[in-house]
Order: sequence, then structure tokens, then C-alpha cells
Amino acid sequence: MNVSTWNVAGEEMCPHRLVLEHVTSRWGVLVLLALEERSYRFSELRRHVGRVSEKMLAQTLQTLERDGLVHRDAKPVIPPRVDYSLTELGREAAAQVRALSAWTARRMDDVQEARRAYDEARS
Repeated sequence: MNVSTWNVAGEEMCPHRLVLEHVTSRWGVLVLLALEERSYRFSELRRHVGRVSEKMLAQTLQTLERDGLVHRDAKPVIPPRVDYSLTELGREAAAQVRALSAWTARRMDDVQEARRAYDEARS
């Protein structure tokens, strides 16, 4: 993987980092973890994730769909019904995010202690 974030022209992100950004973004993480449990309709997912605007959730889902992580299933019924679920690639990504989430929960006391020590040293 190229460690440089920018290409030679300095305008586009390295593709690896761009996908990593999508998967590890605030809403990307929460969407992947939610969809790992089951499929959701848009409004259900918005309630489950919490505090996300419609626009941001729509952008996140569209980005993850474009990356091949989320499947959008629009059913031709009235009223329209759209369900979101993870693809196989999305399940792999969600498992990695879940592992990072579990590590964070496991090590949070150590992080808080490190923060306290850091803040005390600078006071």
C-alpha cells in the first residue's frame, strides 16, 4: 500500500486510504456494526444509529454501497420499500470494525489512564 495520502497531482486520495476512511468514519462504523446484526430500512437504521441526519446517513450508505460493502434492495411496492444489508465484502469489513470496537472497549481504562497522565504532565 502506498503510504502517501495524495497522488502526484496532489488532488486525489490514495484508494486504500479512501476506503479506510469510509469504513472507519463516524457513521461508517456505526452503519457497518448495525447492518452486521440484520438488514434495516432507512428510517429504522437512522433510529438505530441515532443522531445522524438523513443527509449524512444517505451519503454514508451511498458511499458504502459504491465501495461494494452495502447492498441496497429497492422493492417495487407502494409505498416504496428499501432495505439495506451488508454484502460479503461488507461482512468482512464489519468483522474488522467489530474487532477494533471490542479492543477499544477492552482497553478503555488504559486509554483513560494515559489521557489522565498526559493531562497531568502538561498542567
